[in-house]
Amino acid sequence: MKLQVKNVEKLYGNGDGIRDINLDIEEGELLTLLGPSGCGKSTILRTLGGFISIDKGQILIDGKEVHNLPPEKRSTAMVFQSYNLWPHMTIFENLAFGLKIKKVPKAEMSKRIENMLKLVGMIDHIKKYPTQLSGGQQQRIAIARALLLEPTVLLLDEPFSALDAKIRVQMREELKQIQQSLNMTVVFVTHDQEEAMAVSDRIVVMNKGVIEQIGSPTEIYDNPTTRYVATFIGEMNFLKNTDGTTLAVRPEDVVINADNADTSIEGIIKTIMILGHYTSISMEVGDTTVHAYVPRLKANKFSINDKVSISFIKYYTYN
Repeated sequence: MKLQVKNVEKLYGNGDGIRDINLDIEEGELLTLLGPSGCGKSTILRTLGGFISIDKGQILIDGKEVHNLPPEKRSTAMVFQSYNLWPHMTIFENLAFGLKIKKVPKAEMSKRIENMLKLVGMIDHIKKYPTQLSGGQQQRIAIARALLLEPTVLLLDEPFSALDAKIRVQMREELKQIQQSLNMTVVFVTHDQEEAMAVSDRIVVMNKGVIEQIGSPTEIYDNPTTRYVATFIGEMNFLKNTDGTTLAVRPEDVVINADNADTSIEGIIKTIMILGHYTSISMEVGDTTVHAYVPRLKANKFSINDKVSISFIKYYTYN
């Protein structure tokens, strides 16, 4: 199975939307659409699911055009931020609802539901009602309901954004395990860069309706092709060069008091903050502040107002 998006455009009355979107998503791949609110990532997802029509372009699954088909005629299933579970139905009844519409035989239905609940670790809650479950548990049920329809592509629109931080980490780990065990093709939308880095095979960084960069988490982090991507993914220091270009360097690539550094600049330490296993040190360099992440033991030798030399392990240059 291959999901292809070719030259897709969808514009709204105010001019917002998506332009010239091209994607090739392989079978078993987890692709994440990442960007801030309003960048177009959810619009892309909804066009894939058939909830929004496109103005031009093509959407193909296994080489067959699907962009003119309604959601129920596409081999996709969508999970939203809100769980959309029927409160008056048990978990079993919620999961059975879609299968009944598809006229799945009763015995097969029960077996499929039980197997899916085992997969998402919720078999012990089969007779409960949604209000008896936590937010994370309800989202597991929402994902199970989508997977029961046996979609070719699973579409996830900010599914964990309503959950607290610890549960979000747990849920993204579970999602990755389920996706890998089923070899499921997943398109995942999030504004959380850490979440995207953790679960994705590839990331599509979006900005104002267009694609800025596509690559693996490592490629996106280590080789941001535009200043926007460098700014959006991870932390980054920006310094002006004498030639008018901008130097970008990540805090972990800043070395303080480096021995025999080929090039270095001078700075004055302004803040020292212990952040668990590492220390964040900010330095005044001219009219710019440079941040460095330093192992705690190495940071112990520095004090506020120390004059230091700074060099860079790796940096990027942007016009």
